[in-house]
Amino acid sequence: MNDIKTMNHAADNIRILAASMVENAKSGHPGGAMGGADFINVLFSEYLVWDPEDPKWTGRDRFYLDPGHMSPMLYSTLTLQGRFSIDDIKQFRKWGSPCPGHPEVDVMHGIENSSGPLGQGHAIAAGAAVAEKFLEARLGHVMMRHHIYAYISDGGIEEEISQGVGRIAGALGLDNLIMFYDANNVQLSTTVDEVMAEDTAAKYRAWNWTVMEIDGNDVKQIREALDKALASTGHPVLIIGKTVMAKGALKADGTSYENSVKTHGAPLGDGAYVNTIKNLGGNPEKPFEIFDDVKKLYADRREELMKIVARRRAEEAEWAAQNPGKKKQMDDWFSGKAPAIDWSKIEQKPDIATRAASSTCLKLLAHEVANMICSSADLCNSDKTDGFLKETHDLVKGDFSGAFFQAGVSELTMTDMCIGMMLHGGVISAMGTFF
Repeated sequence: MNDIKTMNHAADNIRILAASMVENAKSGHPGGAMGGADFINVLFSEYLVWDPEDPKWTGRDRFYLDPGHMSPMLYSTLTLQGRFSIDDIKQFRKWGSPCPGHPEVDVMHGIENSSGPLGQGHAIAAGAAVAEKFLEARLGHVMMRHHIYAYISDGGIEEEISQGVGRIAGALGLDNLIMFYDANNVQLSTTVDEVMAEDTAAKYRAWNWTVMEIDGNDVKQIREALDKALASTGHPVLIIGKTVMAKGALKADGTSYENSVKTHGAPLGDGAYVNTIKNLGGNPEKPFEIFDDVKKLYADRREELMKIVARRRAEEAEWAAQNPGKKKQMDDWFSGKAPAIDWSKIEQKPDIATRAASSTCLKLLAHEVANMICSSADLCNSDKTDGFLKETHDLVKGDFSGAFFQAGVSELTMTDMCIGMMLHGGVISAMGTFF
């Protein structure tokens, strides 16, 4: 276990890089990125499992960022992992940069989803969790035992889509989904208290989630929460972390700039920026630097990951030798290639409704595409996606052997979750509704 001093130093390094990216670009959102640095540092330096030599390894844990405006936090941490260069993050928000203002899918660089509209990122994560459960039911635990991590902000919790995600993930018992709620109580125009009076923890518990409430800037509490989350069964997990917006920031006059709405969506500003970087232990003249102990922290984690991945890959190789048919099937599913369909088996009657014709096609696909999930938002007997359903059965808590995803009345949630299934890999999703 890494010592707390080093972990706090690494979080401050992330804060310095994040604030400097925004200052350099003269645009962006520094405050949230600075407040969330402790959690993402603990997760990425001690818990997240991925293969440094093969970022697309199917067995990797997946991290989905919901608040895309907090991209400086993600880019900074990925730079500590060696997945972006200092030169890359210096080009933040510049034309042609690999670091746009809101992240875009780039698995080789560690970015699993595009994010912008609040709420959609964690819906994508929930869909990925469904995909992992679906694939585990077909391939077994050796090949599908990773975790899905989501990071959500106050705004994402407020968005209506969170109702659909919370309900569905709880109903399905997605215990492979661990979501951190960065509750810093500061938004772009107001504090959260001005617009929300709900008991978020009680709400998620009512949806069948396991909920923990912690100090989101405390390394020890973050570790304890993640350990409990990884041991949890039968429920998705929500970790509500009370964080400090713009943690460590100082104004030009040297007073605290923490918990200020002004730090949410604009650079800190000349005097405040210089004071903040100094306060965090950085050099305002050379802010784009990685501290030596932080380099070692992430280098050590890289070595540890190589050993973890080697053990996992040895187990996967043994599984492949024992299950050559399933191995070929898995390779086909993750190849991204369209499956071969014998459409000659279909006979369509003339002048029928398009949804009826679609139902006939879906019936065939249910038999010929073994990695397909079909979904409907409480309309399968009307939009005729039940052509697929009649050939399989619903995905339900504790049994993901079926292939039909009943989303209930929540078209937007269903759509984003189906996107998440595809982004996870190995699954083809389809859905039907009326607009």
